[in-house]
Amino acid sequence: MVTNDQNESPDNEKSGGVTRRDFLAHLGLAGVAAATGNPLQAAELTPTDEPTTMTTSTAVPGAVPVSFVVNNKKHDLKIDPRTTLLDCLRENLNITGTKKGCDHGQCGACTVHIDGRRTNSCLVLAVTCQGQEVTTIEGLGTPDNLHPMQKAFVDCDAYQCGYCTSGQIMSATALLREGCSKDVAAIREAMSGNICRCGAYQNILHAIQQVQEAV
Repeated sequence: MVTNDQNESPDNEKSGGVTRRDFLAHLGLAGVAAATGNPLQAAELTPTDEPTTMTTSTAVPGAVPVSFVVNNKKHDLKIDPRTTLLDCLRENLNITGTKKGCDHGQCGACTVHIDGRRTNSCLVLAVTCQGQEVTTIEGLGTPDNLHPMQKAFVDCDAYQCGYCTSGQIMSATALLREGCSKDVAAIREAMSGNICRCGAYQNILHAIQQVQEAV
């Protein structure tokens, strides 16, 4: 016996009013956005921007004040002391280029730079960043002026679904400052904390090598 559900086209199947085709289209766009940073937020930031103070208050019982700079903008917040830097970026500041993957420091999707050092933001409490400078994927470049590593990832097709891409790029840019050698094994070891579930490792390696050769 054939039911009405079996007669429906997959493109017409909906969940909450969204078709599969719409979902896949938005997923594809998200992959590109992850490679270049959030276009709307990145377009507002350049390396020469003067720090701008932004005050955010949240009525949370037991909230504590914290102040730090994110992508050249100073933020004064009152947050639950248990809030991770990852959740603070995404939920309090609406800076969503940094992705939540495993939430246990095992996948690297949430990698950011804290005072220039790459860090898994899911393992850091936001209150411990007092007075520090945080850089996310949105702070590396703009759509019209990509960071060399962002451009290399696009040139080398070093992403597929794009979910891990922001963390991969943040680790790769830190790797350059850390003075990693051009040896393939050394690069793979230095990037071992970033997991790509799509398996785009070879192209990620090529992107890093492209930037290394240009330095």
